[in-house]
Amino acid sequence: MPASDAMRLGEGAATRPRFPLRRSLGLAVGPSEVGLKASHFPRPWLAAGLVAPQLLILLFFFFIPTWKALSLAFVQVDPFGGTTIFVGLDNFTGLFSSPEYRDSAVLTLWFTVVQCFVTLFIAGLLAFATDVVIRGRAIYKGVILLPYAIAPAISGVLWAFLFNPTVGPLAHMLHELGYAWDPNRRPFDALLLVSVAAIWKHVCYDYIFLVAAFLAVPASVMEAGAIDGARPVRRFLTITLPMAAPTIFFLIVMNFVYGLFETFGIIDTITHGGPAGSTNTLVYKVYQDGFRQLDLGSSAAQSVVLMAIAVLFTILQFRAVERKVNYQV
Repeated sequence: MPASDAMRLGEGAATRPRFPLRRSLGLAVGPSEVGLKASHFPRPWLAAGLVAPQLLILLFFFFIPTWKALSLAFVQVDPFGGTTIFVGLDNFTGLFSSPEYRDSAVLTLWFTVVQCFVTLFIAGLLAFATDVVIRGRAIYKGVILLPYAIAPAISGVLWAFLFNPTVGPLAHMLHELGYAWDPNRRPFDALLLVSVAAIWKHVCYDYIFLVAAFLAVPASVMEAGAIDGARPVRRFLTITLPMAAPTIFFLIVMNFVYGLFETFGIIDTITHGGPAGSTNTLVYKVYQDGFRQLDLGSSAAQSVVLMAIAVLFTILQFRAVERKVNYQV
């Protein structure tokens, strides 16, 4: 190619606008201070249109319900919504002085802690065994991930049928072994059944993240441990787990959130909070007082307290646990 033609091609490439699609949308693209590509919106309506769907979702499903709960927490409303009386902090004082609410809080704490660490332990064992399984690895992963595609209410119905004291096949096996299984009458059996169902539903979530974290461990580090004579279990405990600490910390936080908020469907379909309130966690008690007993003021106060507890747990976990987490590989 002649030099003159090459120069003309170079000039054409230099004058050709970069990022034609972004410029047609009104985006100005240029290098940022850290060397990355930064996009600016000279047309404000374009930026507003792009974030509008997410803002509408937050408005209707987060901000408005939060404001409604905060406003109802300081008033008393009759069941038909005709009369509203401002009572100040009476809903909160009555809540904290209630033995039933304190029992529900203790139950929720134990249930959440047990669910969190048992789920993490089982998911860790399954993720560790993923490298051991050679034949049928896809089937192995598919079976573990199957509960993630099942709704919590359907999971509750499934476990309630399996352990039904009258027609449940697993309940019949327990009866033949001599154990008088009856979650409809025995509080411990009901709490155990709800815990098993919640753990089974959430193990797959932890498994996904742990498998990804274990695969991210450099192979050279694992090979160095093997050369030093460390067996697979020792390499897993001394190399893989410390390097996966950020993911484990994240899963602890998410498991606490799951135990506090996302077990409503399982409890509602299995035990309805019974027997004798043995599975009436804080999130289910909000529903019981608000929609069954029609005590909207107390229910709103409970939702505010539950939100505060979730924020407090998250702050404590970040301050106490994150100090021991190393994010550098």
